[in-house]
Amino acid sequence: MTTAEPLSEEQEVFLKHIQKKGLKRTSQRELILDVFLRTEQHLSNEDLYQLVKKEDPTVGQTTVYRTLKILTAAGLAREVRFGDGRTHYEHNYKHQHHDHMICSECGKIIEFFSAELEAIQDQMAAKHDFEITQHLLRMIGICSECRHEQRHDAADDEAASSQNSPRAANSTASP
Repeated sequence: MTTAEPLSEEQEVFLKHIQKKGLKRTSQRELILDVFLRTEQHLSNEDLYQLVKKEDPTVGQTTVYRTLKILTAAGLAREVRFGDGRTHYEHNYKHQHHDHMICSECGKIIEFFSAELEAIQDQMAAKHDFEITQHLLRMIGICSECRHEQRHDAADDEAASSQNSPRAANSTASP
């Protein structure tokens, strides 16, 4: 973020937030914001740190962690948890709401939006006179690629065990 280039909307939001909080505008914070905005993935603190470190090895992991917290407080990032024990961050500012399906085998994350699910949640909230301020839906299962791989592994195991079985050995023996 140089002064010669016009600021993006996200950069303006970040700058206003840190000014409001009395924090300094530093080149390291600006780099972390820039790398985060360029990455359309779900990033952990460690993931973002590794990306930032490639561009500036002097940036510390604590600086990345603290900046992610600032991005979250500013509404630019959102914390998400996928059941792997780590906090991940995704873009939040002007990004449409979505939910997640997580593969328990390979960790693949599938983002999706369902108007039907949104309508059901609104109906349930109305039924119970409940005001929703936020919701998170994560479905954990096995993706199609891992299921396909499991089927092939099972078929290979079955073929190997049938070749090693006494019946298979007897059926191939000559009389």
